[in-house]
Amino acid sequence: MDKDNQKLQRTMTSRHITMMALGGAIGAGLFKGSSAAIDLAGPSVLIAYLIGGIILLFVMQGLAEMAVRNSEARTFRDLVQSILGKFPAYFLDWIYWKMWVLNIAAESVVAAIFLQYWLPDYPIWMLALSVSVLVTVINLLSVKVFAETEYWLALIKITVIVVFIIAGFVLLLVTFGNHTAVGFSNLTDHGGFFPNGSTGLVAAMLVVIYSYGGTEIIGITLAETKNPEKVVPKAVRSTLVRIIFFYLLPFFIIVSLIPWNEVNGVAESPFVMVFKMIGIPGADHIMNAVVILAIISSMNSGLYGSSRVLYTQAVDGRIPKIFAHLSKKKVPVYAILMCTLALYMGVIISLFAGSKTFEFLMGSLGYTVLFIWLIIAVAHLKSRKIQPEKTSAYAVKWFPYTTWAAIIALSAILIGIIFTTSIIVTGITLAIYIFITLTYVYKGRFHENEAE
Repeated sequence: MDKDNQKLQRTMTSRHITMMALGGAIGAGLFKGSSAAIDLAGPSVLIAYLIGGIILLFVMQGLAEMAVRNSEARTFRDLVQSILGKFPAYFLDWIYWKMWVLNIAAESVVAAIFLQYWLPDYPIWMLALSVSVLVTVINLLSVKVFAETEYWLALIKITVIVVFIIAGFVLLLVTFGNHTAVGFSNLTDHGGFFPNGSTGLVAAMLVVIYSYGGTEIIGITLAETKNPEKVVPKAVRSTLVRIIFFYLLPFFIIVSLIPWNEVNGVAESPFVMVFKMIGIPGADHIMNAVVILAIISSMNSGLYGSSRVLYTQAVDGRIPKIFAHLSKKKVPVYAILMCTLALYMGVIISLFAGSKTFEFLMGSLGYTVLFIWLIIAVAHLKSRKIQPEKTSAYAVKWFPYTTWAAIIALSAILIGIIFTTSIIVTGITLAIYIFITLTYVYKGRFHENEAE
């Protein structure tokens, strides 16, 4: 068998992975998680998202530098293993896989709920199944088709967010017809800028970290990106500016236009509330369509990321080789189908778990994103000590201060989250992490016995 025919193809460009990172990060976390974050922190949610954006910047800069230094790397594990060792790389791979599988399971149900707005006679499971099949088919096509689909899905929702920002500032600053300019009094009129104190700000950080999670998918695209040593740093720079822009400004508009304590008390998204204030006919339908596209886009990125983790595990002999099989379109078909199977199982579990499913999954996913960022930051800190002589076309400025700042901030957020998050969410997440650790220990002992 020709080995070159069994390799992933480098067909993705800078615009593809930039939009993919945006697709992963601008999904249910923004459109559905926004209400929860505002309810926890009030107007100070803006500070929470600013802090999260700065931490993300520092982490992603480190990821870009490591990717440039190791141009042969295919995923996170390749970047981390040579620096931190086998267990951190193994742990990172599997919690990343777990993150996306849980995320796409949760988002398929959310997409179905929004679809039911138009199709009330169809059950949730049938709509969730339809969305899941659509995302599976897109991923089973060539990587180029997947990347192009993700590019246009992300572009649509970004365009709508830009329109939202412009319209929001018009409502805030301009008086027209029966509308009086709202101004910025809502930022302080309802209990102040910090209505729930520092505790509310810390609690909101879990939602913030979850919302920004997905950007690091750039680290999974390495094996299918043209000239990754040039493309990845460029994509990191452009993606970060856009993500901070697309989170901070919409949140600023929402908490300025609507009293923060009224945002989470209604069924509709705060984005729909703002569009209705503009007086656009059919605003609810417009935003419903955008939210569904946003969620499908995020699921698209998630299935891509989780399937590539399985693929590289199979290539390295850590799981059955069947998951390394590539179709004629050069996509890991069985790895994709396996992740899809987990997706359908997650959909069934989510339906039985009730209305709190998304909140529980969001909490667990927030923990996971936090640990992923911590491992990446620690690996970056150590990378220059291991390979100090290796020059790079891209280097992080102010190293190691920015990386240390990210590690300290993430550690502080972790401690704060432990004390402010549901014990059930923390317990379930801890159980998953212990299980992953035990599988690593068991595999090590199994290979030792084989060697004897």
